[in-house]
Amino acid sequence: YTDWLWFHEIKLPFVFVKILTTRLLLAGIFGVLFFLFLYFNLRLAGRTVAADVLIELEDRFGLPSRLIIEPYFQRLLLPGTFLLGLFAAFQAGATWEDYLRFAYAVPFGITDPFVDRVGFGNDIGFYIFRLPFFVFLYRFLMLTLILTLLLTALVYFLFRGIQVGTRGPVFAPRTKAHLLILGAVILLVKAVGYHLDTYELLYSPTGVVFGAGYADVHANLPVLRALTALAALVATLSIVQIFRSGFRLVLLGLAALIVVAFLGLGIYPTLLQRFRVAPNEIAAEQPYILNNIRLTRQAYALNRIKEQEFPAEESLTLQDLKRNDLTIKNIRLWDHRPLLRTYAQLQEIRTYYKFTDVDIDRYQINGEYRQVMLSPRELSYQDLPGEKSWINQHMIYTHGYGVVMTPVNRLTKEGLPELFIKDIPPVSNVNVAVKRPEIYYGELTDGYVLVKTNRQELDFPSGDTNVYSTYAGEGGVSIGSFLRRLLFAIRFGNVNVILNRDITPESRIAYYRKIEERVKQAFPLLRYDRDPYLIIAQDGRLFWIIDAYTTSHRYPYSAPIRGVGNYIRNSVKVVIDAYNGSLAFYLADPEDPIIQAYTRAFPGLLKPLEEMPKDLQAHIRYPVDLFTIQARMFAIYHMRDPQVFYNKEDLWGIPTKVEGGREAGMEPYYMIMKLPGEEKEEFILLIPFTPTRRDNMIAWMAARADRPNYGKLVAYTFPKAKLIFGPKQIDARIDQDATISQQITLWSQAGSQVIRGNLLAIPIEKSLIYVEPLYLAATENSLPELKRVIVAFGNTLAMEETLEGALQRVFGGRIVREAAAKAEAPPSGENLKELAERAWEHYRRAQELLRQGDFAGYGEEQKQLEGVLRTLRERAGR
Repeated sequence: YTDWLWFHEIKLPFVFVKILTTRLLLAGIFGVLFFLFLYFNLRLAGRTVAADVLIELEDRFGLPSRLIIEPYFQRLLLPGTFLLGLFAAFQAGATWEDYLRFAYAVPFGITDPFVDRVGFGNDIGFYIFRLPFFVFLYRFLMLTLILTLLLTALVYFLFRGIQVGTRGPVFAPRTKAHLLILGAVILLVKAVGYHLDTYELLYSPTGVVFGAGYADVHANLPVLRALTALAALVATLSIVQIFRSGFRLVLLGLAALIVVAFLGLGIYPTLLQRFRVAPNEIAAEQPYILNNIRLTRQAYALNRIKEQEFPAEESLTLQDLKRNDLTIKNIRLWDHRPLLRTYAQLQEIRTYYKFTDVDIDRYQINGEYRQVMLSPRELSYQDLPGEKSWINQHMIYTHGYGVVMTPVNRLTKEGLPELFIKDIPPVSNVNVAVKRPEIYYGELTDGYVLVKTNRQELDFPSGDTNVYSTYAGEGGVSIGSFLRRLLFAIRFGNVNVILNRDITPESRIAYYRKIEERVKQAFPLLRYDRDPYLIIAQDGRLFWIIDAYTTSHRYPYSAPIRGVGNYIRNSVKVVIDAYNGSLAFYLADPEDPIIQAYTRAFPGLLKPLEEMPKDLQAHIRYPVDLFTIQARMFAIYHMRDPQVFYNKEDLWGIPTKVEGGREAGMEPYYMIMKLPGEEKEEFILLIPFTPTRRDNMIAWMAARADRPNYGKLVAYTFPKAKLIFGPKQIDARIDQDATISQQITLWSQAGSQVIRGNLLAIPIEKSLIYVEPLYLAATENSLPELKRVIVAFGNTLAMEETLEGALQRVFGGRIVREAAAKAEAPPSGENLKELAERAWEHYRRAQELLRQGDFAGYGEEQKQLEGVLRTLRERAGR
């Protein structure tokens, strides 16, 4: 009932009703059928008349007389079978998700691959929607029939319809007929099971690739079809055996079934694989490899990836950087791990406030498209001050307060992040402002709270005092009546809900406040992303967005990923109001057949994405979880030639990086950049690839997040004959650089530690640069500060205090070296060469003085360098 009230609060009562009625319907139908079938058979067995009772010549088991057992049996029959029926009802009710997919199935418009004899010509929707429910029906029937057979045989044994003598068991005629009929039905159902097993071959994990292989098609498939016919034949023999003495026909049939199953499904496929497939594996398995490639690419939407070449030239200049100024301004220098620690030191304000995560997003900041890092200041109930009383936890400390926003690349003179939004109440120095800072629903808001009571809630601390307020939103369920207070006291196991005098008729109770828990409770048919992210709307309110996926493990031939299945789509975006807790589900991928089925089952639940407020639409992003899965699969399934795929000739991997003393795969990262061939910068998600067992980079993939190009995937491949340094190689070069390694060693002494941030590979124009920030922090009570930025381009490496300085050093140095190279053999001979050498010497001296901190000497050398360069350009006619 309290869940029913909660669904009314979020305005989705029809979802609750649909799920509840479906579960009750399934439980009722299957529970009653199980009960009636079992009761009828046991009742029939218990009504054994004198003619059906064997003469008790001996009792080898010391059983009490039939006359003693019968009264107990009659008393226990109804409650016993009812209890078993109840268990069956619970099991059936738990399959409501399979039933809804079955009842509201839609076609995929794609048939299963018809190769040799494995193709069944079914639409993929049959395997996704219908087959799981058929498998449930089969298992339910088998369990019901086998349990009924065993219990019926037991009743006959107790009532002397079966006796075990020295020559074995003896059956009364009616007992024999009854048990043989049950056995025949079991065999007929088993025949259906063998037929269903033929479809399961499309998920075979035993071949070269996932899905039916040569041995499955040419051995397992014909054997399963033979077993289907044989099981039906043995069922017929069971009926015939009723009219003949003994059990010879049935036993011979069962023996034949077991032998064919053992040899046909165990020995024969192994021999065929060993002697027919293995010597010519690529030729034999080629059509099945093609099936696996094609359907895996469909299942993970890899067929939507547009592939292009990326030349990875080393011709990038300072002018190119200026043309891509917005990309340079949005290169992320802050890593979320040290940034969280910095936020904790600077902005938690009180011990009970916590920053648990940093979200990356983009905003129009003072008219400029900027990438920012944003973290909500949530309330941590584990860190409440003083006594953690019930009133404190549920009536006073009810919500977090405000956010912190930081540009990804700007810092103060002390090396700390520049804060666009900070403090309590939130203070903003940009055009984005927070006007409703209370966070009642978040990632840490576990447990329930009571609002609109006579007890005021802590709003925010202010100096030595606190500011209090009363909730003015619409979240929570009305708890004014005594009956509701009683029910909620029972639900949450606390009598204070009844006894507290501050609760008024207007009071409300808010529960399911944790974002992940809230959305799962509201609509459990979807799989939800691990990382909900907070956004600031134009009117200053805070909203959470969480990505939701449709998944399945029943897509034929598609290679599975543990914990995910073998089909995934990001079909839904869910928006949650951080103050009111309201939910809105928006349809992001209307082409997904699974979400189409859910739309049919729950009309009105999913709104078109176009109905999402425009200011919220500007913040939808391609989810990291989905992109990571697609990148892992694309690293393998970019190979479409079956022979190349079989030999793994062009297998890619995700680059690794040493973090905390161990190797870990690089995570995808968001960027604002201009994709090759595009006219303006956009928000993308990016990840690089390296060849397997090698460290050089081979490709990179991007997911576009800005509308109207949202969801488009592009993979850029590098020339195979060209060496492009990968992240691990760049890290190694940084470690080997004498100046950088010396500085890191110097910093890592006497209570300090150097934190190396994420190494980012950044495509600009037709080239690639690497950027890695370095942070310095104390070993205890650390406040990480950004101290240096390393930039790598081609064979050039530079470390400076700022990104601009490092870029200037890398690309300014290249200009000097290029000038020197051009002056090697000029028309006028030695003069130009000497000038170039002088310029190079001034540049080297300037950089050395900069490292030493001699800024006056650095400025003087720079002036001399500029003078020599002017002369050099004039003499060279440039």
